[in-house]
Amino acid sequence: MTNKHIADIGTGWPKLPPLEAWQDTCNTLHMWTQIVGKVRLMLSPDINHCWGSTLYVTARGLTTSPIPYGIFTFAIDFDFIAHMLHITTSKGADRTFALEPMSVADFYCKTMQALDELGIEVKILARPVEVEVAISFEKDDQHASYDKEAASLFWRALVQVDCVLKDFRARFIGKVSPVHFFWGAFDLAVTRFSGRTAPKHPGGAPNVAARVMEEAYSHEVSSAGFWPGTGLGEAAFYAYAYPSPAGFNEYKVQPEAAYFHDKLGEFILPYEAVRTTGNPAQTLLSFLQTTYEAAATLAHWDRDALERKTVKV
Repeated sequence: MTNKHIADIGTGWPKLPPLEAWQDTCNTLHMWTQIVGKVRLMLSPDINHCWGSTLYVTARGLTTSPIPYGIFTFAIDFDFIAHMLHITTSKGADRTFALEPMSVADFYCKTMQALDELGIEVKILARPVEVEVAISFEKDDQHASYDKEAASLFWRALVQVDCVLKDFRARFIGKVSPVHFFWGAFDLAVTRFSGRTAPKHPGGAPNVAARVMEEAYSHEVSSAGFWPGTGLGEAAFYAYAYPSPAGFNEYKVQPEAAYFHDKLGEFILPYEAVRTTGNPAQTLLSFLQTTYEAAATLAHWDRDALERKTVKV
């Protein structure tokens, strides 16, 4: 990919290829991020709702952020411009390898070998979560695709979405998650909390322990995010509430392209419907705000105590 091409697609919200055209790459990247995320999970403090295991959007890709290890820290970064995986330490040592078509098994081996060479010992549960078929990482030769342009375009969409979700997050003074990338579901998300406890979650996520879901939804939430659309067929934004209050699915939300997906139990807004508007950021904010209002109003949240009265212009 030329520098000019990079500059051109970096000027706004990129047009994403049809999901079916890069689904194999998406699936492979999903597994790669799970390997990296599980390293952070094992070595980082156990923050509530699994917030200590997520990844974050950067100016070049995705990062674990600094992970503590004895007297030093290290970070693992996906670079979707140079298409490299970087492992760097606060001691000045580093290891790097190219992101290119390779099996999950090979990626797992290279990552663990690089960590070992840096003196970092870690043992992870070497199988994926939140997928129906959980192939052990060291045995997964099925997922081995990497389309550089598709990966870069998806990351550039994440950059745009990350900015809007952070704007939306700043408007809430109650308990609210960071804007973070969950490698389990392969989505960028932000979650607001009412402050009240919620009914015990019934679980049911594939290959996820019930206790994980119970902690994630221990309190009432209004959550929103963005994912490539696996299971839907196109990249899209989502919004849901737990527990879902009566009338939530019928609440009038914006923009007009948004709809309630009965099977998923969430409001959905196609990415393309946002990208092609005159003001994608404002269009997305309208979706985030009105779906939050659906949850907070119908469930009688104390909105006066939870929302900022003024925001930076």
